[in-house]
Amino acid sequence: MKTRITELLQIEYPIIQGGMAWVAEHNLAAAVSQAGGLGIIGAANAPAEWVRGEIRKARELTDKPIGVNVMLLSPYADEVAQVLVEEKIPVITTGAGNPGKYMEMWKSNGSKVIPVVASVALARMMEKGGADAVIAEGTESGGHIGASTTMTLVPQVVDAVNVPVIAAGGIGDGRGMAAALMLGAEAVQMGTRFVVAKESICHQNYKDRIIKAKDIDSAVTGRTHGHPVRQLRNQMTKEYLKKEQEGVPFEELELLTVGALKNAVVDGDVKNGTVMAGQIAGMVKKEQTCKEMIEEIMAETKGLLQKAGTLYE
Repeated sequence: MKTRITELLQIEYPIIQGGMAWVAEHNLAAAVSQAGGLGIIGAANAPAEWVRGEIRKARELTDKPIGVNVMLLSPYADEVAQVLVEEKIPVITTGAGNPGKYMEMWKSNGSKVIPVVASVALARMMEKGGADAVIAEGTESGGHIGASTTMTLVPQVVDAVNVPVIAAGGIGDGRGMAAALMLGAEAVQMGTRFVVAKESICHQNYKDRIIKAKDIDSAVTGRTHGHPVRQLRNQMTKEYLKKEQEGVPFEELELLTVGALKNAVVDGDVKNGTVMAGQIAGMVKKEQTCKEMIEEIMAETKGLLQKAGTLYE
């Protein structure tokens, strides 16, 4: 499948793996890229030298393009930005802010810069600032979320900008990908589905929690404080939401989540840790290799698009 995104990023399939903190490290990124998509290393709040190490480890596993996601609120963002220049990273995605201060440095070094956006206004701002594409992420996604659904956000962003749009949020199979393409997107970004990949270093408890999730297992904390985060329901979300309803200050609530994502991903504490996952968790039923996932999704997408072409005869 060829789109402006596959051409821009020099990848076989228009599938990008989300840059999930603690999950998106070199093993997963390399496996996704090797399978024909674009693997992403999530820099999150990690120091710059850790990011450099992950890039180099990924390159030992594949000669395909690898991207890095920069969390712009990270205290190490400046140093990470410089490392990406030194390592000549071909694709940089960004979240939690405006990458404007790094744009000229990255683009003059040959990197393609693709910010995550949750609104039309931000998409326009990113295009004006030199972004090569944007990731329009709907509220169905795991982790920090915006307000608009993927179904409504993607076509509005497509109409508003001239750069290619990548759809994210609520996409985990060929049906979601086919729908995203019909909305005008030219690629999809997936996170939750890749969490349960065989190459993912996520603790088995975390993977099992996603695989066993039901459609109603998604919870959003922090709405009242303007910092909404989607995750799977557990003892921690129950306690957080109760305190939030009682009007407990944001700073005090956040103490419940300190180190909670690492506790879940690395140590397997899915009761008191933060099990970040999107609303598609209820659709994820098995562990597969990244290659198996991508080939299955592409085959399903192709079948659906061909079938759609026969509806009007």
